[in-house]
Amino acid sequence: MNDKRGEKLAKGARHKEIIQIIKAQEIGTQEELAWALNQKGFEVTQATVSRDIRELKLTKVPDEKGKSRYAAPPRRHGGDGKYLGILKEGFVAMDVGQNILVIKTISGMAMAVAAALEKMDYPEMIGNIAGDDTIMCVMKNGEQARQVMGKIRHALSS
Repeated sequence: MNDKRGEKLAKGARHKEIIQIIKAQEIGTQEELAWALNQKGFEVTQATVSRDIRELKLTKVPDEKGKSRYAAPPRRHGGDGKYLGILKEGFVAMDVGQNILVIKTISGMAMAVAAALEKMDYPEMIGNIAGDDTIMCVMKNGEQARQVMGKIRHALSS
């Protein structure tokens, strides 16, 4: 196997491991992520981790204590980003109260945006209910509600 192909395979394995690590642990810095990767047998530098974070489009979201941690952007089903387009088209504002994320939309768009959110695969979201211009998204706890709000903000800014 040539070096380029080996590098791509190693990078892919490292990227998969990064996603697993940030889902399992509260990783707030590049140094913490580099340490966790090294513990898993990946010899990485801070520069490599920085590049991986950029390539994976990781974002920082608040945890329940108000500290920031890395999170992966939501997976987009359908390569054309149509669900993200629906979210961006209808979104007006959002706020969290306990374990509930309330999203305000343009009048008549709440059901379409709620359906798009379901397809965008936020595993923290138990479900949502939509009216005409408001969506109530339910998570198990407040930390998850804040994480989803951070992920949606990141998706909207992409």
